[in-house]
Amino acid sequence: MTQQIPSTEPELAGVRNFRDVGGLPTVDGRRVRHGVLFRSGHLAHATEDDAAFLGALGLHTIFDFRNAADQKLEGPDVELPGVRNVNLPLSDPADGAEFWKMVRDGDLDQLREILADGKAANRMIASYRMIITERTGEHSQVLHALAEDSVPALMHCAAGKDRAGLSIAVTLLALGVERDAILADYLESNAKHRRYKVHRSSSAASAYSPEVMELLSPLFDARAEYLTAAFETIEGTWGTVDTYLEQGLRLTPQTRERLRERLLD
Repeated sequence: MTQQIPSTEPELAGVRNFRDVGGLPTVDGRRVRHGVLFRSGHLAHATEDDAAFLGALGLHTIFDFRNAADQKLEGPDVELPGVRNVNLPLSDPADGAEFWKMVRDGDLDQLREILADGKAANRMIASYRMIITERTGEHSQVLHALAEDSVPALMHCAAGKDRAGLSIAVTLLALGVERDAILADYLESNAKHRRYKVHRSSSAASAYSPEVMELLSPLFDARAEYLTAAFETIEGTWGTVDTYLEQGLRLTPQTRERLRERLLD
């Protein structure tokens, strides 16, 4: 039996983008149960009060989708007693390391070269498509774990927007949540208090000029076009969501039903 979590969203000091995805409607009239599936940014900077709040959720498993480079930059997650931590990197540690170094250190001309004229948004779209097609094993592992014993669960990456956002979206697809509701939850990451804080190496004002921030914004936005690209990739590769779940993620009808029993009211 899972705990009833208060509906008021907590103000966590050191964890960005935390929320309970409970309440989202399914196409057959059910809803995601409150207190069983949470999402957030990384937990490396959680305060003592944050850790106490997270510890009171009754979590079984935390899925951390960060890679080794992320963990080196931000630090390991705070340890929560009795909670299983599962690290499933959804991007290769070497993938884009030089790119992200440029984001932190590059001057305006360098940023224009790698980000301007739609390059930043196109990079994000390509990344979403690649995670869908190349990380089926990881997404399969998450869904099977949730169906067996891993709830309540928290999924996070660095910002809680892209890798966690996709994994939450895949889970919600498997539950039969309405597509518009999945997109609306994803876009919640744009709220000012949720957004990942952009860190650049220089503290000079020019490092955060309006043009620099505009160039960087596609990397730190949750945009409908990104998640739509993921959905289109599922349908373009497998034909239907059901086929993607059954053939791509090896989710049998029986496992999918167990997943729904654990996560839906």
